[in-house]
Amino acid sequence: MRLYVIEKIYVHLHPINKTRIRNYSINIQMKKIIECVPNFSEGRNMEIINQIAKEVEKVEGVKLLDIDPGITTNRTVVTFVGAPDEVCEAAFQCIKKAQELIDMRQHKGDHPRFGATDVCPLVPVSNITMEETAEYARKLAERVGKELEIPVFCYENAAKIEIRRNLANCRQGEYEGLKDRIITQEWKPDFGPNIFTETVAKSGATAIGARDFLIAVNYNLNTTSTRRANAIAFDVREKGRPQREGNPITGKIVKDNNGNQVMIPGTLKGTKAIGWYIKEYGVAQVSMNITNISETPLHIAFEEVSRCASNRGIRVLGCEIVGLVPKKVLIEAGKYYLAKQNRSLGVDEAEIIKIAVKSMGLDDLKPFNAKEKIIEYLLEADRKEGRLVEMTCTAFANETASESPAPGGGSISAYMGALGAALGTMVANLSAHKPGWDERWNEFSAWAETGQRIKDELLFLVDEDTRSFNKIMDAFGLPKKTEAEKEIRSAAIQNATKYAIEIPYKTMEKAFEAFALCQAMINFGNPNSVTDAAVGVLCIRSAILGAYLNVKINAASLKDKNFVDNVLQKADQLAEKAQQIESEIMKMVYAKI
Repeated sequence: MRLYVIEKIYVHLHPINKTRIRNYSINIQMKKIIECVPNFSEGRNMEIINQIAKEVEKVEGVKLLDIDPGITTNRTVVTFVGAPDEVCEAAFQCIKKAQELIDMRQHKGDHPRFGATDVCPLVPVSNITMEETAEYARKLAERVGKELEIPVFCYENAAKIEIRRNLANCRQGEYEGLKDRIITQEWKPDFGPNIFTETVAKSGATAIGARDFLIAVNYNLNTTSTRRANAIAFDVREKGRPQREGNPITGKIVKDNNGNQVMIPGTLKGTKAIGWYIKEYGVAQVSMNITNISETPLHIAFEEVSRCASNRGIRVLGCEIVGLVPKKVLIEAGKYYLAKQNRSLGVDEAEIIKIAVKSMGLDDLKPFNAKEKIIEYLLEADRKEGRLVEMTCTAFANETASESPAPGGGSISAYMGALGAALGTMVANLSAHKPGWDERWNEFSAWAETGQRIKDELLFLVDEDTRSFNKIMDAFGLPKKTEAEKEIRSAAIQNATKYAIEIPYKTMEKAFEAFALCQAMINFGNPNSVTDAAVGVLCIRSAILGAYLNVKINAASLKDKNFVDNVLQKADQLAEKAQQIESEIMKMVYAKI
C-alpha cells in the first residue's frame, strides 16, 4: 500500500489501471457461505418461474445454481448460494415476487403446500454454524412477516417451539386449512398476521428454517442384483428393515401393540437409502440421501456401505455425488484417508480433494470435476479474474514492476510471509515422510496443517492489501461540492485509511505466527532441510518489517489518534520481537550448518 501522493495518483491514474484496481474490490475469500432452497407453488408457468428466479440474479454476491420445476406437483425448487446477508436479501426478493405473481386460491398440485413460497430453508455450507444460520432464518422470517404481511412459521433448527421443528406439523391442513388454523393460539404464526386477510388469502403462509446440507450419493456395486443392493441399503439406512419372524426375508412382519411395523434400525444415522439397477451403467447401486452430514459424514457412509457390501460378498466400486457438495465434505474425507495412510494432513487443498476423490471412487463412472461439483469453487469461478495470487510468478513480478500503484509493498510483504510459511510447511511434510520417522508423522502433520492455515491467510492478505488501496481510491473520488458531500467524503477517507492500517498489521500478526513453525522445523525437523526453514525465517522477518512500514506511513494520515497510538505501540513491539527472534534463530542455523 502506498498512500503518499494519493491525491495525485487518483487524478492522473490511467483509465485502464483504475479499472483493474476496482476489479480487486471483490472480496474473494467469502468467509461464510449459505445455501437457500426455496420451493415455490408454481411449476407450470415458466414466465412466472423465470421472473422469480431473476430476483436472485439481481443480488450481487449470490449465485443461482439450479431451477427445477415440476409439472405434476406444480412446484419449483430454486437453489442459490452466497454470503448470508446477500442470500437473505435474494430470498426476500424472491418471496416478494412470488407473493405478487402466485395466487394460492387458484393453486392445484400433488405436493403438500400452504403458500406461494411454501418453504424457504437456509443451509450452512462453509465457515458458519447451524446456530448462526438459524438466526439468519429467524431474521428473514421476521422481515417477511413484517414487510410482506405473510404468516411465517419457523421450522427445523430455526423453530421457536419444538413441535414446529417438523415441517409437516407446520403445514398440516395445507392451504385449505390455513384460515382456521392461524387464528388458534397453538398455531399462531411466529411472524406476520394471524388473521386471514385478502393478502394472506392470495399468498398463503411460508415456512422459513435452517437445516443441514443434504447430500445425494449413489454407491456403485459389482453386481447387477437390485435385491442385493436393497439388502445393503436396509443394512445402513437409519430406518433399517422390518423385523420378521423366522426367515429374515420371507418371514411374517412383526408388529407392535398399535399395529405398527417393528423396525430393525440401520447403522447410519441421518440417512435414507434404497437399492436399484442402473441400465446406463450396467450396475446396481445403493442410492442414499445423507440428511445430516454432521452425524454421518460422506466418508463414514462410504466405509460403512463398503463394509456391509463386503459382508454380502459384494464390493463397492466407487460412488457418485448427485448435484453439489460443500468443500468441507471432501476436505474431511481426504484428511480421513490421509490419516489412515499415516500421511501428513498439511498438504495443499487440491491434493486433499484428490485423495478424497480417489479413495471413494468419485470418478469411477465419469470424471469428477471439482470446479463444477464443489459449491465454493463455483462461487470463486466468477471472481478469480484479477486476483494477484492467481497470476504466474512472472506476471505477478511484472505487475508489481508496472506503473500501476498496486500491488505495492503491502501485498509483497504478505506474499513474502506466505512463502516463509510455505517453506516451514514443506519441511514439516518432508519430516512427516522421512524414513525411520514413521512414528512421528502425526507430530509433523500438525505443524504442516498449521503452516497451511497461515500460508492461506497470508495469501488472502496479498489481495486484501490491494483491496484496501482501492477503498481509499474510491473515497478520494467521492464528490466534494457541498458541505454534506465533504463530510461524507472525509469520513469515507478516514474509514478507508483505518482499514489500510489494519490490513498490514494483520499481515504482521499472521507472519509472526509462522516463526514458531520454522523454528520447530530447524530444531526438530529433517536436518537436510534446515536451510529451507531458515530461508522461511528470513521471509517472515522481511514480511513483518515490510508490513510495519505500511502501518506507519498509513497511520500518519489517520485522525483517530487513540487508534493510531494503540496500533503503533503493538506494531513497534512486533517489529522489535521479529528482529530479535530472527537473529536468535539464525544463530542456531549457522551453528547447525
